[in-house]
Amino acid sequence: MWHGALLLFLGLLTGLLVPALRNPRMGVSAHLEALMNGFFLLILGIVWKELRLSARAATATFRIALFGTYMNWGFTLLGGAFGTSRLTPIAGSGFIGEAWQEAFVAAGLVPLVLAMIVCSVLVLIGLSGPSRE
Repeated sequence: MWHGALLLFLGLLTGLLVPALRNPRMGVSAHLEALMNGFFLLILGIVWKELRLSARAATATFRIALFGTYMNWGFTLLGGAFGTSRLTPIAGSGFIGEAWQEAFVAAGLVPLVLAMIVCSVLVLIGLSGPSRE
């Protein structure tokens, strides 16, 4: 839950940076990503005791959730700073970063999407089945 509160805080700070970014629209996306991912982690913390996962799966879920949520905020923010658009055509519309910037942001966005899908599946598995009560 601490990480959720930290991401909320980072989201608020990111909102202050929006006007200074090359692509302010992507900066707003980073601001919202941090807020939404912060709330995701807070909610995950609330339901954590309800997850029926092995110790190994619970550790993996925790680490994947942190990886995905922080990377989501960070690489979206970098996309706003660099003005990239390859994998974010709506928020990046009208902007094109240098080839290395586009590749770097893409290299961060793809694994975080996969991580969040895996995290969501693990949480759904952990919440399925009979209650612990």
